[in-house]
Amino acid sequence: MTKLPDAEHLIEQLVKELKPRIGPKSAMVGLYTGGAWLAERLHPMLGLKTPLGLMDIAFYRDDYAARGLKHDPKRTKIPFDMNGAEILLVDDVLYSGRTVRAAMNELFDYGRPASISLVVLVDRGGRQLPICAQHVGATVEVPAGMRLALKRADNGKLALALEGERAT
Repeated sequence: MTKLPDAEHLIEQLVKELKPRIGPKSAMVGLYTGGAWLAERLHPMLGLKTPLGLMDIAFYRDDYAARGLKHDPKRTKIPFDMNGAEILLVDDVLYSGRTVRAAMNELFDYGRPASISLVVLVDRGGRQLPICAQHVGATVEVPAGMRLALKRADNGKLALALEGERAT
């Protein structure tokens, strides 16, 4: 069985890595659902002055026609001026790169950031697009037929779990 890293420890590591890089133009956007949970934790720990942005990229996915909308869509909330901002785009698990591509497309609908840095709790490999994270908590090999998911307990603590892969 694959031993998964402790998500809470990975959050602490990311904070240590990110803190020196935070500046007056830094802003954070978390991707629903797991990335939003992670961003909700990282944002106050990093002392960001800009309000936290949250994004649902469901309508921007390149497989939307094939997958349809199988979840309750959240509304994207970007409560700051995107123009010139140094964006920390936060997601829980980096896999194919398609979610990140969709997120970048949506970000540019809100303005032109100075930069976008990808922050992920876990990189599981398996990229289908040339996308990489600048800040990674851990790299985890995931067994075939499984997916890596971030879970949130009632007390807000985050944990990683392996699940059977959902059919598309």
